[in-house]
Amino acid sequence: MALSLFELFVAILAFAATATGIPTNSVRNNRFSIAQVKNTKYTKSGPLALAKVYRKYGVRLPTDLATAVSKIKAANTRRDEGNVTTTPTDNDSEWLTPVNIGTPPQTLNLDFDTGSSDLWVFSSLTAANEVTGQVKYNPDKSSTSKELTGETWSITYGDKSSSSGSVFQDKVTIGGLTVSAQAVEAAKTVSDTFTSESDLDGLLGLGFSSINTVEPTQQKTFFDSALPQLESKVFTADLKHDAPGSYNFGFIDKSAYTGEITYTPVNSAQGFWEFTASGYAVGDGALSETSLDGIADTGTTLLMLPSAVNKAYYSQIQGAQLNNAAGGYVFPCTATTPTFTFSIGSTKFTIPAKFMSYAPLGDGSGTCFGGLQPSEDIGINIFGDIALKAGFVVFDGGETRLGWATKSL
Repeated sequence: MALSLFELFVAILAFAATATGIPTNSVRNNRFSIAQVKNTKYTKSGPLALAKVYRKYGVRLPTDLATAVSKIKAANTRRDEGNVTTTPTDNDSEWLTPVNIGTPPQTLNLDFDTGSSDLWVFSSLTAANEVTGQVKYNPDKSSTSKELTGETWSITYGDKSSSSGSVFQDKVTIGGLTVSAQAVEAAKTVSDTFTSESDLDGLLGLGFSSINTVEPTQQKTFFDSALPQLESKVFTADLKHDAPGSYNFGFIDKSAYTGEITYTPVNSAQGFWEFTASGYAVGDGALSETSLDGIADTGTTLLMLPSAVNKAYYSQIQGAQLNNAAGGYVFPCTATTPTFTFSIGSTKFTIPAKFMSYAPLGDGSGTCFGGLQPSEDIGINIFGDIALKAGFVVFDGGETRLGWATKSL
């Protein structure tokens, strides 16, 4: 059968992309998919990861943790340039997602964060001494940008540092999904936590719009803005261990998980994807039917649960201890670590043992920082990336629920 000119054109484009190795994003029938990219300048550090949780949720760092963080930053920072000089190994990386902002598009690598609701970026307005290599959004170079006069945003962290700035409307595209007038929060000042991450160009919040910080007129998240375009009012997170994961908008990829999806209600009153796990188990032990109310947070690395759960887990690791100088639970890197299982309804999700050992305390250190840490100081249990990587997760904005499914790990 002869091809039409349009069909022939599409076929040529598809062949060209395949032949040249150009990465493609799935875009069809209001379905959109985007893959993560490696942050090659990120170095894993347990105390820094834990401090990031404290700051994010507005909690003052304990003295010992603050001291540990200061020592790590002093060791990793070259004073004459203020740039991180350590070279990460392949396993010491976080994963970011490319986002196009403006016309013509300016590509920034953002952290997709279901634990917040602001789309904020480093910008041409950011103080020069707070930029260490990040890509900056320049609204003056976008023909579709429009400043929202009088609108401001500000996020204050537990150490009293803050990120704040002006607000623009502009075209934002993720994996072929475009919102033509999305609120983009352009930073004027940035917390040193973000300044030190030279490949991280900003955050894209995927929590509920009720906790967006823009004033006096609160703005919608990218997901809420995009809902009318989506085939289904969902996005999914398929995060991986030491490999790029992906986010899909508007559909559920049935090839990405095994078995059935177990759904659980979400309480969005606090603006988070808050749910209740029905129990947990350590290694091959029996399931403890303990309700664990917490949030699914892609912007947090660690798994934060009550001290009793931590004690049950680390009692099974020889040499494990709560080390105040390190800021949390540590253990010999050579020790055998058990798996950790949590349940949603009657479905169990097992986090492999290798996920539970987050990182050595430093180069050449024989002591490792645990991926599970106590949640009491934060005030909420957090199912961060260590837990989310163990499953396929559906964030259902239509039914206000979370779906969990097992997958090949």
